[in-house]
Amino acid sequence: MVNSPAPPPQAYSEFSLVLDPSIYEPLPDDWLIGVTDVVDSTLAIRSGRYKDVNYAGASVIAALGNAWGTFDFPFVFRGDGAAFALPPQGIMIATSVLRQVASFARTSLDLALRVGLLPVSEIRARGRDVRIARYAASENATYAMFAGGGLKWAEQQIKNGRYLVKPGKHMAKLDLTGLTCEWTSLPSQQGEILSLLVEPREHTSPEVFAALARRVLAVFDAGQGRSHPVPRDMAIPEDDERYLDPKSWSEVASNSDFRKYDDVLRLTLDCTREQIDTAEAILVAAKARGEINFGLHRQSHALMTCLVPSGRPDSHLHFLDGMGGGYAKAAEMMEAGELPVVAGTGEEIAMSA
Repeated sequence: MVNSPAPPPQAYSEFSLVLDPSIYEPLPDDWLIGVTDVVDSTLAIRSGRYKDVNYAGASVIAALGNAWGTFDFPFVFRGDGAAFALPPQGIMIATSVLRQVASFARTSLDLALRVGLLPVSEIRARGRDVRIARYAASENATYAMFAGGGLKWAEQQIKNGRYLVKPGKHMAKLDLTGLTCEWTSLPSQQGEILSLLVEPREHTSPEVFAALARRVLAVFDAGQGRSHPVPRDMAIPEDDERYLDPKSWSEVASNSDFRKYDDVLRLTLDCTREQIDTAEAILVAAKARGEINFGLHRQSHALMTCLVPSGRPDSHLHFLDGMGGGYAKAAEMMEAGELPVVAGTGEEIAMSA
């Protein structure tokens, strides 16, 4: 098999542009899609284990980048899990890393981490696609965005027991160099930290969903700092020795993934209750029209898990989630299909390493 080239490197600095379906490029058929998620994450969160869940979720990104030798591959952090894409020559490394992070979560964090791997061709054979675009959060940090419905389909299949990577007996030591969770929680400055998930229904056109998403984003962009949950004028390390000067802390804020899209619009925002109510009214109406499903969760603080690649410390990445359950709680609402009252108105992976 001829190794497929990497996706195009162009990145867009305006987030609203990554909602445009025309900018996404398809991944080659022979590329691999990996998905992880913490089993019963909401139960762990109820026990106050927010940081453990986020650390387990981000672990595959750190471990895979360290093993692959670069972080220049598409990935997305989802709070209680992650997803990534890798070229076909990475199957041995991807399989090994997935086994390692599952073992690490079990033995070191007492969490069950579900891990799966499958080729893009398998997803396309089921009528979905995997296309990517890149969003430049800052000059030094870019994130991959996914479209086409393939990532969502893969996650559902893996949760149903298909394409799972079996545990291994002899594994190399897991390398999580650069992954840290040594920051205190970030309190809301505007009223509440909102975790919001919005996904299109299968029959909803990308154009209709993009227009709706832009309406929602406009509500929050009108807020202070565009509702960014990381204050630019404060640093809150748990260890005083890790104090950052204002310039360095501003870079941390800029390199944070508070907005992303991976078949689901994922937002972690610091906003007013009025903004939440306005956006919620828009979403409730769209759900009633059958265009979308959504879930949201309000809390007082945000959490930050950081990744500082050893070879490129200037490309530090900061994964954000809500402290009171965040994306996991929003997903719980979305999966339950609840309509809130708006204020004011089996198969194992066929490839073996």
